[in-house]
Amino acid sequence: MDLNTLQIFRAVADEGSFSRAAVRLGRTQPAVSLAVQRLEQEVGEPLVDRSTRKLTLTDAGALVRDYARQFDNLTESMAVSLSELRDHHAGQLIVGANESTALYLLGHIATYRQRYPRVRILVRRSLSSNIPSEILEGDLELGVVSYQPSDERLKSREIYSDHLAFVVSPQHRLARKKSVVIGDLGMETFIAHNVISPYRERVVSEFQRRNVPLNREIEMPTIETIKKLVQQNQGVAFLPHMCVAPEIAQGLLNEVPVSDLHIERKIYLVSPGQRRLSHAARAFLGLL
Repeated sequence: MDLNTLQIFRAVADEGSFSRAAVRLGRTQPAVSLAVQRLEQEVGEPLVDRSTRKLTLTDAGALVRDYARQFDNLTESMAVSLSELRDHHAGQLIVGANESTALYLLGHIATYRQRYPRVRILVRRSLSSNIPSEILEGDLELGVVSYQPSDERLKSREIYSDHLAFVVSPQHRLARKKSVVIGDLGMETFIAHNVISPYRERVVSEFQRRNVPLNREIEMPTIETIKKLVQQNQGVAFLPHMCVAPEIAQGLLNEVPVSDLHIERKIYLVSPGQRRLSHAARAFLGLL
């Protein structure tokens, strides 16, 4: 099976269009269509449902697309490995992280760049729940998550310990309190992150256990927007401490300890257990 034909089909699947795939590949649309037809003949199955106006993959097409992606990952891995054979300071490092764990990487990336200035660093923003599977599929070399994956094919090591911080505006009625209890928070408007996480569920569970209302009247897609709303005294929030530490230090937010709710938040570095890591990834592990 010709790898070039697989790459053409993957472009069609990714773009959802023969014409857009042709533009992306610098080919004519008839040439792209012919390559897909030849691939269909080779596998003995239709890969594209041509009965609909919108390009839709058949079950066989979805399967071939997934294998084509794995072939591309292997090809890229081979190119990186060959580059490292010629120069151990070359290559690239691909790390997956979500919005909050990416912050932890900043200082380490700066140090790593000083030691290996020719290594290309790609930090891909991913949902924390997707990072383990992306490592196993070869889309990522390393991942930084706030939980320990259970898959035995992965290695994980704790690299940082954080906690959830209850933060309010400096103008908020609780801002000068030395501490509060969950029962004091039943009338507050909480600004929630609309990404599900085990830490969010623990907060919800603790409020339910004490029969205290948790008024999540506002949900936002990013931690940055939550911080801005809290600074404007539009509500309060539980956020990872490392995400709000600069604002607390600058007096833009106040952290108020909740004496009956202390949730540690550990950060783990995840790597494949069996696949050989690149020199760039091994050097990053050594740095951490």
